[in-house]
Amino acid sequence: MLNTQQSERDRAKAEIDEARAYRIPQEQPPTAEQPLDELESFLRRFVIYPSIYALVAHVLWIIHTHLMEAWESTPRIAFLSPEPGSGKSRALEISELLVPLPVEAVNVTPVYLFRKVGSEDGRPTVLYDEIDTVFGPRAKDNNEEIRGLLNAGHRRHGVAGRCVVRGKQVFTEEIPAYCAVALAGLGDLPDTILSRCVIVRMRRRAPNEVVEPYRRRVHQKAGDELRERIAEWATCVEAGIGDPWPHMPESVTDRNADIWEALIAIAEMAGGDWPKRARAAAVALVAESKGTTPSLGIRLLADLRQVFGASEHLSTDAIIKALCALDEAPWGDIRGKPIDARGIANRLGVYGIKSKTVRIGEHTPKGYNRDDLWDAWARYLGASPIESATSATNATNGPDRGESESFVASVADVAPPIGVAPLHATEEKAVVEEEFL
Repeated sequence: MLNTQQSERDRAKAEIDEARAYRIPQEQPPTAEQPLDELESFLRRFVIYPSIYALVAHVLWIIHTHLMEAWESTPRIAFLSPEPGSGKSRALEISELLVPLPVEAVNVTPVYLFRKVGSEDGRPTVLYDEIDTVFGPRAKDNNEEIRGLLNAGHRRHGVAGRCVVRGKQVFTEEIPAYCAVALAGLGDLPDTILSRCVIVRMRRRAPNEVVEPYRRRVHQKAGDELRERIAEWATCVEAGIGDPWPHMPESVTDRNADIWEALIAIAEMAGGDWPKRARAAAVALVAESKGTTPSLGIRLLADLRQVFGASEHLSTDAIIKALCALDEAPWGDIRGKPIDARGIANRLGVYGIKSKTVRIGEHTPKGYNRDDLWDAWARYLGASPIESATSATNATNGPDRGESESFVASVADVAPPIGVAPLHATEEKAVVEEEFL
């Protein structure tokens, strides 16, 4: 009896061991080496960037196009310059090799663009060159439909609504608008588009700046192979995106945070010095974007803050004289005439600011109180660009995949690489560079 029981136990144990031996092993997640360093080297062979920050942003933007299902918002990247021959189109040409399903758009119709973006073949990456012919002074047509598509498409669930006539019936149609977009053109773009962009201000190459001549027939194979490695790495890391979402620098908020969240998330996944470099680029490029030409309303608020100084109230006449006396201010020639009391009232009225009777010594003229302007100053002007850049660089510490680390950048983080132009000596960039060195 005992021998029989022992035999049964031995047989059961053997069956269990056999089952374990044939158990299907659990699949291990695939791994791939991060391609950001290789991509950076590839880009700088052909393009001279205005700063190391612009190069970092372009690297991260290209990677993000391979992970479009991971984002709530996709940043546009805009290569703009005041003159032709500044490398804008070349930046798009190199991008075309490296992004998924590229659609090169130059002077296309809105219908073509809608159909491409909403195609069942897959979500495209739109590379829109000569965008100044759509929105700039040379634009011949009203292109509000393209503007609407570009504005709506930065959100994951963005759609473009259209009416379609079939026979005698009219149907509504919602075309998916969400896709990655790169733009290149002369001058500037509408504020609604710029506010969704990483802005790269390109320049002509200096005599001492040398790049490798780009020929698609020569370099396409290398570009295709690099794109495949990027896609492989993106597949490996996609599940980890947003676990957790990255900490943003203090000055990168609101729409700017929407723009940079995806790019910094990619840097976090890549590891190494990329999280620090991404945050440095975010701080620098956001500070630079705030230094662009403001609207007349914002310019008026800024100049009024300068004119008021420490005064609690000023008469309208005193304000007009002070504004017209400011160097390089537009107020002495608004459509051929100096700004007047009505012009000031109309421009300040949109901010909820109205003139009132103020006491100046024994006189009680119409004017403005400092207290009435303070809220608009705080909301629309904030700190100066230098103060913003300084405070932002002091707050760029962020968790590295859950672990807090001190944000201390080395010289290599901010020094331009070989073939990349040094930074302009603007105040904003100088402050950022000084903080990061």
